[in-house]
Order: sequence, then C-alpha cells, then structure tokens
Amino acid sequence: MTNPIIYMVVPCYNEQEVLPETHNRLRIKYDSLVNAGKISKDSRVVFVNDGSKDATWSLITEYESEGSYFAGINLSRNRGHQNALMAGLYTVMNYADAVISMDADLQDDIDAIDEMVEKFTEGYDVVYGVRSSRDTDTFFKRFTAQTYYKLLAGLGANLVYNHADFRLMSRRAIHGLMEFGEVNLFLRGVVPMVGYPSCEVYYKRGQRFAGESKYPLKKMIALAIDGITSLSIEPIRIITRLGMLVVLVGIVLLIYSLVQWGKGNVVPGWSSLMVSIWFIGGMLLMAIGTVGEYIGKIYMETKQRPRFIVADKIGLPADDTDH
Repeated sequence: MTNPIIYMVVPCYNEQEVLPETHNRLRIKYDSLVNAGKISKDSRVVFVNDGSKDATWSLITEYESEGSYFAGINLSRNRGHQNALMAGLYTVMNYADAVISMDADLQDDIDAIDEMVEKFTEGYDVVYGVRSSRDTDTFFKRFTAQTYYKLLAGLGANLVYNHADFRLMSRRAIHGLMEFGEVNLFLRGVVPMVGYPSCEVYYKRGQRFAGESKYPLKKMIALAIDGITSLSIEPIRIITRLGMLVVLVGIVLLIYSLVQWGKGNVVPGWSSLMVSIWFIGGMLLMAIGTVGEYIGKIYMETKQRPRFIVADKIGLPADDTDH
C-alpha cells in the first residue's frame, strides 16, 4: 500500500483552553508521520466544532489558515459528542483511506497513532485504542466503569473492554457504519457490529491537559442509559421475568392466606401490607419508566430528524456533501 491518506476527526465543545496544545502536538505528530513516509502529505486533522460558546471555532479557523494539516467543520448547533463525531466521519470518509477519531482533551495517547496506522497497513479495517489500565481514575470511576462494561456484556452487548472513542476506521468500515441509521447513537457499541477485521492497540490514558471534562456524572449516566437501551432489550425481558416472579409469590401468599383463614388465624397485618404495596408500587414505577425509555427512543427514531447540520467547512475539498 502506498502512503495512506489518514484523516483525524476531533470533536470540540468549548475547548479553547486545550485546543492550542492539541493543535501543536498533532502538527508535530503529522509532520513526523509524513516525514517517515508512513502517511500521505494529503492527510488532515479535522476539528469539529460542536456549537461551542467560547473561541473554539475562531481557533480552528486560525489553524486552518496556516495552510498545514488542519481543517474544520462547524455544526449549526450543539448536537452532542457522538453526533459531532458522526458529522466528522460522514464529511471526510470519501477523502481518506482511514479516519482516526480522538477527543480534544489529550487524554488519549497521540503516540498510539503510529501503531494504529501500522495495523491499518497490515489489513485491519478497525483498530481500537484500548486503555492498558485505569490507574489514573478515582476508585468510584474505576468501579462504576468496570461494573458498566460487565453489565452491558451480561445484557448481550458486544463492547471492547476499556475502549471509548479513540479508534481508526477504514473507508469501507465507515461506509458500513453509515448504514446504521438510528438517531440514538452509542458508537462504541455500534462499531463492533460493522464487522470487518479488527484489532486492539493498548495505551496509557493520561489526565486532561486543560479545561473541564465535558462528561460530568450526569452526562455519564445519560450515556450509560443510552448505551443500554440502544444495544439491548434485555431490561424489558428482566421486567417480564420479575413480573412473573411477583405473580408466583402472590399465588403462594394467596394460598397461605386461605390456609390461615381456614384455621382461624387471621390477624391484621398492617406491616406486611404496607411493605407489599410499596414494593409492588416501586416495581411498577420502574417497569413503566424502563418501557417509557424504550418508547421515547422509538419516538425519536420515527421522527427521522437529521443527526447534525453542517453550517461551515474550511480546509476540505469543495465537492463534499452535507447530511
């Protein structure tokens, strides 16, 4: 294979504090890869501005004007990390042999890009960047992350353990990904469904270089719920099983009550009644909430609204098509 054209897609939301360092490190990395003959000089780094409220887009336009490797995509409004990533992949997929996705916060190891490119030239269509350890995480984050991966695996989802959105995908793999038309995106669960030869590259994840995390606890919980509901219907089946179990318990209690009534041992059972009401009531509310979550997903899917709208593009070929 001749030197492949490798694009990078980097979603950005209010990243003015870290973007100058990200730009500098990626420029050095691309220079080294081009000079070493590992990638084509036509390769690009594409920053996707996801409706930032700070100077992120101004910085992106400044970097593009330098005339080096940088380009930019400006979304019409904030659409969330997963949609911003999809916008970048969709826009550039026909200009590159492969595309690497990476967050702007520099927690992912840029040096792992070299091995990703090597694996691609060996014939792999998808190369997952996988954390070698979680030593830098707090106990709470490490415990919840590991529990979440195990939970999804138990529900039948096919995820790469300790992998987020740092990955390389070939052009044909991205075209396959675009065949998945759902609005509720959870890419780390959908990408393995595409198939094609894949492998893993291990790296040590660092701390955020600057700025604040764009995934506080509230957003992490929302992403976790999206991951479960978009990849598996097992929660609804669990509710069905619990409902059947409660019915069986109810039948046993009915028989027991009739036996006690026949023996004349009927005693007012206020405590047991209250416990039963609260227990069954809580289960019903959980069941309604879980089913409602799935119905809400169906509602959003049937609207078929666009996942993103590109407002501006700079530094990219002029014949690309918006979506």
